[in-house]
Amino acid sequence: MAMTMGELWTQVGSLMATVLFVLTIIQKYFPVPLRGHIDRYAHKLTGFLYPYITITFPEYTGERLRRSEAFTAIQNYLASRSTIRATRMRAEAVKNSKSLILSMDDNEEVIDEYEGVKIWWTSTKVMLTNKSFSRYPSNDEKRSYQLTFHRQHREIILETFIHHIMEEGKSVEKKNRQRKLYMNSSKNEWWHKSNWRHVPFEHPAKFRTLAMDPETKQGIINDLIKFKNGKEYYEKVGKAWKRGYLLYGPPGTGKSTMIAAIANFMEYDVYDLELTSVKDNSELKKLLIEISNKSIIVIEDIDCSLDLTGQRKKKKTEDEEDKEMKDPVKQAVKEEEKQSKVTLSGLLNFIDGIWSACGGERLIIFTTNHKEKLDEALIRRGRMDKHIEMSYCSFAAFKVLSMNYLDVEWHESYHRIDQLLKETEMTPADVAENLMPKYEGEETDECFKRMVNALERAKEEAKKKAEEEAEAAKKAEKEKREKEAEAAKMAEKEKEEKEAAAKKDEESSIYTAENNGIKCNGVATKEAKENGHMENNQNS
Repeated sequence: MAMTMGELWTQVGSLMATVLFVLTIIQKYFPVPLRGHIDRYAHKLTGFLYPYITITFPEYTGERLRRSEAFTAIQNYLASRSTIRATRMRAEAVKNSKSLILSMDDNEEVIDEYEGVKIWWTSTKVMLTNKSFSRYPSNDEKRSYQLTFHRQHREIILETFIHHIMEEGKSVEKKNRQRKLYMNSSKNEWWHKSNWRHVPFEHPAKFRTLAMDPETKQGIINDLIKFKNGKEYYEKVGKAWKRGYLLYGPPGTGKSTMIAAIANFMEYDVYDLELTSVKDNSELKKLLIEISNKSIIVIEDIDCSLDLTGQRKKKKTEDEEDKEMKDPVKQAVKEEEKQSKVTLSGLLNFIDGIWSACGGERLIIFTTNHKEKLDEALIRRGRMDKHIEMSYCSFAAFKVLSMNYLDVEWHESYHRIDQLLKETEMTPADVAENLMPKYEGEETDECFKRMVNALERAKEEAKKKAEEEAEAAKKAEKEKREKEAEAAKMAEKEKEEKEAAAKKDEESSIYTAENNGIKCNGVATKEAKENGHMENNQNS
């Protein structure tokens, strides 16, 4: 007798209830070792009856320290594939993109196909509640992608398809990528997963508009291209895929602009690391782990960030420590200095230690106005591989600035400007300020006239300053010679006084001896003389 639909659903419901009851009994009353055996055999039975394989790609790897590159690549890949199949999507606006970027929403499934093989993608998100007591209880999200396919297509999926989605995902990321400028925060708020905060990186600097010597500029470009294409080379020589640049020179010579030009040329994110906001070496390592590949790590004015000279400070006496403890101002300053405990050793390990290999294709750039103040261990080759001097404006750099600000290739004042730039020092920032039109419609002749006048004033000021320094040096030398002559005169006088005093002491000793008499063989000299005189008289 045919079973009705109602009876069928009744039996299915009864069977499901029985299964759930048995599972509850097993989880509640069976010992853990026995439950493990039951789960293992249950999985074997399911695998025998269920012909599909599932691969999970979690969002974070390595104890949730780093975001998985595979997860990011799959996310980008599905963003270009899910728009025609997914029923629930998430829209994100990306700068310089013609349309919104659509991707799979959480707990959504899409069907994909590769070389005739049917594939299922599932986006999962699990909320893990933190059960420990905290002033700020929060939920943690555990997200992942699941790839499901038939077991007979195992070879093509593992050997071909996964590599395909990784390459495709990277291509989509590069196409829609919005580069960012990061900064580290000293406050680790509970609602933030990372210590890095970011804004869109929109600096317009290019090597074409960078005011510096053309040969030096081209050398930097060639070095960057070699680094970008050098993954296999760095693996061959056994080095981490990173490179260090030291930019040094006076203020206003374009060090920050150089960093922006490098970032735009390489299409890298920029991580502006403020060392004074880092508590200790351990936190510095955590910041390093969170930095993505294809990035630039920047520490500006490193000579002013921390005391990185590596020299030991003299131990203070107990009296000095007591005075500082009593002085509230000194105590406050001391407490403020203790906020960052990053050491030179910690920074060196950050640059080229074992932890520096956690990631690749990174540039590390230091800037300083005083190269001589930095510890040699910090800027040696291998850490800061390339030292780039950002000097005062040359005539070649001036012509670049002239094209940038006035669109002029040649002007009659160029000869005079060339001569003045050789005779005086002016930073590119000052040159740019003088070339920039000050009002709408200002003629280029007026700008160049202002430039010439500024250079002539700078020349006169430099000449006057040199004369003052020469006069001061001459005066100091004269004072030095006078002090030396006075010191020699005082030394000579002191010597004469010592000799006179010694002579006087000697004469005084002889006089005293003659008056008081000195015994010879137990007889006083005066008595001996008198006896001798008496004997002579008797003999005569």
